[in-house]
Amino acid sequence: MSNLATSKNNAITILSKLVSFPVLGGESNISIAKWIEDYLTQHGVHFTNVPNEEGTKRSIHCRIGPAVDGGVILSGHTDVVPVEGQPWETDPFELVDKNDGKLYARGSCDMKGFIACCLAALPSMVKADLKKPIYFAFSYDEEIGCLAAPELAAHINSTYTEKPKFAIIGEPSMMQPVVGQKGMVIYKTTINGSAGHSSRIRTEVSAIIEASRMILWLENKMNRLIEDGRVDKRFNPPHTSIHCGIFERSGIAPNIVSDSAIFYWDVRVIPMDKGVDILDEFKTYSRALEKINREKFPDFKIETVYDHSDVPPLDTPEHLEVVPLIKSLSGKEELITVSYAAEAGQFSEAGFQSVICGPGDIAQAHRANEFISKEQLEEGVEFMFRLIEEFSN
Repeated sequence: MSNLATSKNNAITILSKLVSFPVLGGESNISIAKWIEDYLTQHGVHFTNVPNEEGTKRSIHCRIGPAVDGGVILSGHTDVVPVEGQPWETDPFELVDKNDGKLYARGSCDMKGFIACCLAALPSMVKADLKKPIYFAFSYDEEIGCLAAPELAAHINSTYTEKPKFAIIGEPSMMQPVVGQKGMVIYKTTINGSAGHSSRIRTEVSAIIEASRMILWLENKMNRLIEDGRVDKRFNPPHTSIHCGIFERSGIAPNIVSDSAIFYWDVRVIPMDKGVDILDEFKTYSRALEKINREKFPDFKIETVYDHSDVPPLDTPEHLEVVPLIKSLSGKEELITVSYAAEAGQFSEAGFQSVICGPGDIAQAHRANEFISKEQLEEGVEFMFRLIEEFSN
């Protein structure tokens, strides 16, 4: 059996092990990190940990090949989203083959399939006469805000004497090269109003009513951005989106003016926009509401804080060298963009020419009965072998 065929078989075995670790975003990933580290050690690869302050989580990075400039980082995350409340037909943390060409498990698609492809190809990477290095960079807490990637990317920059040039983030893209992603940030807004009898609505300040004004302001702001021509037709929708997804703690009875309300809103920006600019305008509007309502209730207050850290967008120009590289490795000429957030923008900000390309369909991510097709997993391994060949010449 050829090295490629062996690696394709091994990718399924490795994926089966990776999905068995039920590491959710925000939880300790030490169990899966330790398994990956043991695997790297078995193949003679030295690795470096990037732990959090508490020592309960850690990212991993390593280099395969010579310490020379121009290498490529293969980046993935070890955490997954919850399964609670979803109608799974099988154990979500056991890889299930139903003989329909698909492999079912939480994280099979997003994105342990990509990590399995990296690890399955590792023995061939180690044996190859690489002229430029290949790096692995596996993070934690991607699913709750891409929290670890900035520190991981910075650590790579400070650890190696040479400078990696490229970063390929293996989010599921059906192995289609992705050169743009939207950025994302989530805010939490809290309103403190005055409680009172509902018959006194003209003299009290309802937190619900004021929150409603603010939510409508957000929708109108999104529409104004479109009217002002802030449009990028590469994305769907082709503009920055602003959305309120949770409205909570808003009142205790129909006949009592609500004295508190909390809502959460997310902003997904196209590369030309910035979430902080929208936040600044929103805060200006909030201060105007405070001034008006404090005439009735001096303790009226609006507070907006980050609930999800600001994840930058990705906008990789087509003239960069990473573009022909990813076209060659993927075997696909078409370049696309995606509207979901990922770590690619963070690696780009760290100085690496970055793209997204990985096995699996993003439509399967975060849902019950998540799967990756065997065909996509095989394409992911083939991608790794083309990379080995490319970097051995």
